[in-house]
Amino acid sequence: MDRQRDLGQNLIQRVNVGDALTRSAFARPEQLAVVDGPRRFTYAQFDAWVNRLAHGLLARGYAVGDALALAAGNSAEFLAVYYACAKTGVVCVPINLGWRPDEVAYVLGHSQARGVVVESQLLEPITAAVGKVPSVAEVLVAPGTGTADGQTLADLESTDDSPVEVLIDDRAALSYLYTSGTTSFPKGVVGKHLGIHLESMSAALDSGWTAADRFVAMMPMFHTAQLNAFCTPAIVVGATIHVHRGFDPERFLTTIETEGITQVFGLPMMYRAALDHPSFADRDLSSLKRAVYAMAPMPEAQIKACLDGFRCDFALLFGQTEMSPITTLFRPEHQLSHVGAVGTPLTGVQVGIMGPDGGLLPRGEQGEIVYRGPSTMQGYLHDEAATATAFAHGWFHSGDVGRLGEDGVLWFADRTKDVIKTGGENVASLEVERAVYDAEPDVAEVVVVGLPHARWSEAITAVVVPKPGATIDAERLTAALKERLDGYKVPKAVIVESELPRTSTGKIQKNVVRDTHAMHYGGR
Repeated sequence: MDRQRDLGQNLIQRVNVGDALTRSAFARPEQLAVVDGPRRFTYAQFDAWVNRLAHGLLARGYAVGDALALAAGNSAEFLAVYYACAKTGVVCVPINLGWRPDEVAYVLGHSQARGVVVESQLLEPITAAVGKVPSVAEVLVAPGTGTADGQTLADLESTDDSPVEVLIDDRAALSYLYTSGTTSFPKGVVGKHLGIHLESMSAALDSGWTAADRFVAMMPMFHTAQLNAFCTPAIVVGATIHVHRGFDPERFLTTIETEGITQVFGLPMMYRAALDHPSFADRDLSSLKRAVYAMAPMPEAQIKACLDGFRCDFALLFGQTEMSPITTLFRPEHQLSHVGAVGTPLTGVQVGIMGPDGGLLPRGEQGEIVYRGPSTMQGYLHDEAATATAFAHGWFHSGDVGRLGEDGVLWFADRTKDVIKTGGENVASLEVERAVYDAEPDVAEVVVVGLPHARWSEAITAVVVPKPGATIDAERLTAALKERLDGYKVPKAVIVESELPRTSTGKIQKNVVRDTHAMHYGGR
């Protein structure tokens, strides 16, 4: 009797990401929830599907705290499995589709995943990883773009689509999101229901999203930026999510035009590709209210071109997986007045700048960016030492260097690991990158790194990609940079490449750039 009473009280009072879907479906059953190709699900239909999957998990013995891995591209199935996990208290473990097989095997073992949902086209590589992890008891195949063999996701579905009632604590784990490893295996970030739900509400509040909004989800859903900065907030307010498996400028523009899309999220290079598309000038994009970008600030020339071309608000999302993920928004009103900044805190997030002794620094002084707020991760999975280091001095340590302006706007200087130590001086690579964009309009992309050098320890080096059809004169660019930077900040060399290495989420891999060009100056 006590358990029944506790369950009833839990269902009334708790904070659970799955309940957001339940309540949006209750309030707006006929509202369009998810569009995936020709498939269109109302909130009532999508919620019923999620309930059938959730009851199926419970029937197979999955319990609160069990882990279920999810290897899938953007799809309605991805979202359905994620929300089925939320409603049952099962921990969802999204698999980064850019990982090597040994990384997948590590994550499956480290998370103690009981099962894996995998899209058909990914079955072969995921099965190979599963073979190295005896604890994985079952593989369920989602339709995807290949041929499904064996147990399918449909086999998991129950015929029962009634509400799911499971006692789940507010701070129970919702997901284990593994951060990309560059020199070691990734760390598992434990995201809790309370934190992700509150971050989702804050994202919607600060962005002014409502049930009338229509989103395009084209960034990878296995990454928290797409999943928790846009998809879960959209479900909270009862908006519509149009699922794209990736970015294609033609489809992107057509969807905005035909579906009346109001909100989009992409990388700066995606907006540039859309602007350069031959049909752009003839498109009716008047429904678009806001375009959000991430991973890197836009050069001033590009943000001006985007504002002129799309004629909607632009905003930069800044944050990290450990913060669920948004910490600050570089809001529309600051795009031209604070070029290069990363914005002001998201509602519910406290931002500080900390010195090496653990004390907070006044505005204007540079140090490590630290955070407090309920959206902060629960900790790193099975890693108490890393968690303690991240939470030192009662703040979450971002590993980023920056400063707060007198008006409260946050300015990001660099990742701690990307600060270049050259000739006894510390130089922020981002500052040099901005100068390159300012000095040479024909540069499409640039990454600045420190490479081993006998005299300078690390020599500042710019690796640039020219715009299509353009050429970069390294000597002319270097001369232009000498007029914009202190002498010790000017790159010792400019290397021209046709493209830059990226992660599966589009982030430039500076570590790969460093490794590729490590012997440019002969090494140490």
